[in-house]
Amino acid sequence: MIDRKWLPLNALRAFDAVGRRLSFTAGAQSLSVTQSAISRHVSSLEDLIGKRLIERRPGGLALTEAGAKLLPVVEKSFDRLEKVLNEIAAEGTQRERVVRIHMPPTFLQRLGMQMLHEFRSEFPGIAIDVSSTYGTGLPDRKVDLAVTYDMPKVSDAIMDLLWMECSTPVCSPALATAFAGRPLSELLTEAELLHVRVDGQPMDHHWAQFCRQTGLDIDTRKGLTFDTLALAVQYAERGHGVVLCDVDMFREDIDGGRLGVPHGIEIKGGYGYFLVLNPEDLDDPLIALFRNWIISRFAGIGSHPRPSVRDNTDVVISQDAPRN
Repeated sequence: MIDRKWLPLNALRAFDAVGRRLSFTAGAQSLSVTQSAISRHVSSLEDLIGKRLIERRPGGLALTEAGAKLLPVVEKSFDRLEKVLNEIAAEGTQRERVVRIHMPPTFLQRLGMQMLHEFRSEFPGIAIDVSSTYGTGLPDRKVDLAVTYDMPKVSDAIMDLLWMECSTPVCSPALATAFAGRPLSELLTEAELLHVRVDGQPMDHHWAQFCRQTGLDIDTRKGLTFDTLALAVQYAERGHGVVLCDVDMFREDIDGGRLGVPHGIEIKGGYGYFLVLNPEDLDDPLIALFRNWIISRFAGIGSHPRPSVRDNTDVVISQDAPRN
C-alpha cells in the first residue's frame, strides 16, 4: 500500500511531463532535465506500482490502461497545487486575479464578446484571459472554465447545459425569395451546400442528419466545408449557398432580414453548448461567480416564440410563412 509519505513527487512530475506530450525528449525539455533522467523517474514509478504506464509502439509512445487512468489525476493534482501556491504567493500584492476562459470561435464572436464586456463592467477587478480554438469538446490549453460545443456525455467534469442547438437551412434573402413556393429539395439540389467541420464526423454530418430526419433524398457530399459556423453563414449571406444555422445563435440576423429562411423546418441534431469546469474548482469563489453569472445569462434561451408542432423524429416544422 502506498501512503502519502512515500509519494514519489519527482517521478510523478516526470510521468506528467512525458504522458502529456507522449515524448521523453519533449518531457525532459519541459522540466530542463536529461532524457535519461526523466526515463529513470518514470521507470521508478512503474516499479513502485508494479504496472507499465507508457509503452513504445511503432508510431511512438502510448499510454497503457494504467497510464491513461493515472495521468488525468496527476495533471489535475499538479494544476491545483500550482494554482493554490500562486494564489497564496499573490495575497496582499493587489494584483488582479486572472480567470482563464475558453469559448468556440462562433460563440465568442456572436455572443461571448458582449457578455465578457458586460461581466468586466460589473466586476472590473477580475481579469479574464480568453482563448478560442476550433473543434468540439475541451481545448488542449489549461483553462478554468470552457464553453464547449459537444454532445451530452458522462464525464468527471461538471457540464452545465447552456442550450441545445436547433438548426434550420438559411441563405441570402435573394436566394430564399427566388425559391419561394418551391420544394426545399429543389433549393438543396441546385444550391451549394455549406458544411461546418465537426471533429470525428464526415464533412456532411449535419446535412446528412437533416435529410434523414426530414426524409429528403439529397446528395449531401457536395459543397464547401468551413471551420466555423460564422464563416459558413457569412458565405451564405453573400448569396453563395445554403447552411444549416443555429436559430438561437443567429436569431437577430434572421429576424432582421439579413438571412433568408427558405423553409420553416428546424431540427435538433444532438449537439449543444456547455459550460465545463473541474469539480474541485467549485470551491474557487471567482470561478463559481462566473459560472453562476453566465448560466443566468442563458436562462430561457431557445424558448423564443415560434408556434410549431413536433413529431417523434424531433423535427420542428414551423407554421410560420417562409421568412426572408
